[in-house]
Amino acid sequence: MTAGRGIVQEYQNPQPGSTGTLNLDAKSTRAILRNGVHRPKGYTVSYHHNPDVEQHHFGQSHPMKPWRLTLTNKLVLGYGMDEGMDMYSPRAATKEELNEFHTEDYLNFLESVTPNAIKQYEDILPSFNIGDDCPIFDGIYEYCSLYSGASVDAARKIINHQSSIAINWSGGLHHAKKSEASGFCYVNDIVLAILQLLRHHPRVLYIDIDIHHGDGVEAAFWSTDRVLTLSFHKYDKLGFFPGTGPLDCTGPTTPLNPGSHHCLNVPLNDGVEDDEYIALFKKIVDRTVATYRPSVIVLQCGADSLGCDRIGRFNLNIRAHGECVRFAKSLNLPLIILGGGGYTPRNVARLWAYETSVCLGAEVPAALPADMPFIEHFKPDKTLFPNLAMGKYKNENTTKSLNDIVEAITETLRYLNHSPSVQMSEIPPDLEGLREEVEQEIREEREMRDENGEGAALRQSRESGAGRSGELYT
Repeated sequence: MTAGRGIVQEYQNPQPGSTGTLNLDAKSTRAILRNGVHRPKGYTVSYHHNPDVEQHHFGQSHPMKPWRLTLTNKLVLGYGMDEGMDMYSPRAATKEELNEFHTEDYLNFLESVTPNAIKQYEDILPSFNIGDDCPIFDGIYEYCSLYSGASVDAARKIINHQSSIAINWSGGLHHAKKSEASGFCYVNDIVLAILQLLRHHPRVLYIDIDIHHGDGVEAAFWSTDRVLTLSFHKYDKLGFFPGTGPLDCTGPTTPLNPGSHHCLNVPLNDGVEDDEYIALFKKIVDRTVATYRPSVIVLQCGADSLGCDRIGRFNLNIRAHGECVRFAKSLNLPLIILGGGGYTPRNVARLWAYETSVCLGAEVPAALPADMPFIEHFKPDKTLFPNLAMGKYKNENTTKSLNDIVEAITETLRYLNHSPSVQMSEIPPDLEGLREEVEQEIREEREMRDENGEGAALRQSRESGAGRSGELYT
């Protein structure tokens, strides 16, 4: 397979009145000179984004807004961070590339269905989990191909040693299953990227800091020891989507399944705050890396774990979330950074722009660039670091509950002493076999919830955020 057909935009030491190898507009040039962003020494950061992905629309009332990527990119450019990175406009993933994980009949459906012709597919919509959470909209297949292509391209740049850190904020859609949509996600770009990494890397560590459990990625690699999944999320079996990821779910219990003990879950309650989240993240990730010894990390940075998110229930500020990226970077392993959830667009943009600066090792000012487009969307404060402690959820996490999590994770890691000797034989996962049992369990659980009236409508009502209007909430 060929590498992503990207155009690299590299600006080398622009001088006043000069824009480097490609033309920059005057605003970007001023931002570069003002903020002093430059290429980091000793490593390369790449930024993978196709602007066409921003044009898609789930529907006026749907919480997922691809337009949040427009705000993110305006901030990245406004601060001049493109000066410090290789900028790629990757091609869409091909059907053959998507088919490495997803079934052909599911991809055929996504490719052919349209809102105007949806009635002819009514009989099969439930089998693909299409509904209020995962609606059909114009260009759905193109949208999936674009964000997935960017993640695949990021993985290939890592494999080819063209990048040390590869960023795709349009990706990170971690709920999609092999043959069904779930939780606003249709194609699982994370799984596709990891499958690429496994062509070169013996062990991949996947870390997820979205507020929702990374169930789709966990299920995909349930039966292999070459991928370890680690998810930090709110857990409530009946009251918060997807209702999976308890502390004692650590992989298959079948003795002969190599994936046993290779998924770690950090279930949290409402209201977790900055200091305790950072401490928990560093402690668990440090022990996991020391034991599992991955050769590459994939970090999903869902922004719905921020405070004031329309769906989320944590109390994290932008700097605290970014500290997780900083710590992952400090491990000095190849790193893919992906987006994910996040339903207050202006705060999503702030977070991902800040985390881009963390990847670059750049110190950008808190005051947003005054001349950047869409600056009015960040009123009244126009800052990169708003106070997201407004309307805080009560912190239901105790020191004991957090210590118990660390103790349980540490105990699970005792079973992984053999992992550093894992041999590369074939690219997992076994996409049938044992993993098919997991997918059947997922389908049965969803059907049971629907029968009990615990479908999408109930989930949406339970997941409503603070419900306030205003700068931080809309």
